Amino acid sequence: MKNEVNVNVNILTWAIDRAGYELQTFTEKFPKVQLWLIGEKNPTVKQLEEFSKKVHLPFGYFFLSEPPKENLPIPFFRTNGKKAQKVSINVYDTILLLQQRQDWLKSYLIENEFRPLSFVGKFENKTDIKEIVRDIRRTLNLPETWASGFKTWQEAQNHLVSHIEDRGIITVFNGVVENNGHRIIPVDDCRGFVLVDEMAPFMFINNSDWKSAQMFTIAHELAHIWTGHSAGFDFRKLLPADDPIEKLCDKVAAEFLVPEIAFNKVWRLKPSFSHASRFFKVSEIVIARRALDIGKMSKKEFFAFYNDYSKREFLKKDNQSSGGDFYATTRKRLSMTFASHVNNAVKSGNLLYRDAYKLTSLKGDTFQNFFSKHF
Repeated sequence: MKNEVNVNVNILTWAIDRAGYELQTFTEKFPKVQLWLIGEKNPTVKQLEEFSKKVHLPFGYFFLSEPPKENLPIPFFRTNGKKAQKVSINVYDTILLLQQRQDWLKSYLIENEFRPLSFVGKFENKTDIKEIVRDIRRTLNLPETWASGFKTWQEAQNHLVSHIEDRGIITVFNGVVENNGHRIIPVDDCRGFVLVDEMAPFMFINNSDWKSAQMFTIAHELAHIWTGHSAGFDFRKLLPADDPIEKLCDKVAAEFLVPEIAFNKVWRLKPSFSHASRFFKVSEIVIARRALDIGKMSKKEFFAFYNDYSKREFLKKDNQSSGGDFYATTRKRLSMTFASHVNNAVKSGNLLYRDAYKLTSLKGDTFQNFFSKHF
């Protein structure tokens, strides 16, 4: 038939598996694909284009002679196991997207004579937790119990992110791939990841996570930047993977958010998870983790507390509206620092609108509206 194309069956099955589908389930839902696989029919160009969208794969891949080798560009740690060899396609595509943004930003900053960030990898071969924490606080200009002065966790988080971005660290909050609400990144797949670079470090925080728990992910990623190691993690039950760097970053994050001396003082006055949570502006889970680390509760008690807390938080989430302001969300998905560099590059003629659209995942009027009215 006219417009039909020959496609390697191995490419088709690889594309379905890569997208996270079971072959039988997928072909039952899309019977035409089964005919392509057994060789009874070939897809038309239009059908293949539709298929490429379903499996989130660029059209040109279907004309390769064999599936390409795709390796995770950063280590990805699982709490309950070793380093992952594979992650979901939504996590993988998000890592690649932020790498593309990072590559552009790094080149742009070098061309404009920005200096490397001296704190990136500063403690690569050191394990003194309190020394690392002191340097992070000093660099971000934050006193030891900085969060206690804010009324809400959101105010505290905004303050922290503002100081992080002021130091040149790009901080991205998102729970989907780009702006695609159908391509969700579950928290159990990825709580966050960090792409360490001396010019343009990028941090990704899963915005679908409990809001109060995101603080720990941010702190954990800061530790990765100071110790110079890119990584991703699912961080189940807020516990690190069995890896020396992960354990170190976990301890740094805990001391940064809930300093041991300050925690002991607060706990002596009022031994309450909710009280300490409000004081330090972190989730009760993070407080429970600190109590576990310091020896104020057993692992059995911690896991029981975690399970109970999780149920309560998910009930809250079920009762929350899923709506929101697109442009306010975009500010967090892009990072205001990154958006500022893109805007300056476009205005100075160093970046074409076409390329800016691709970098920001915004197009046409949406791009113009964001930068003229909501930026």
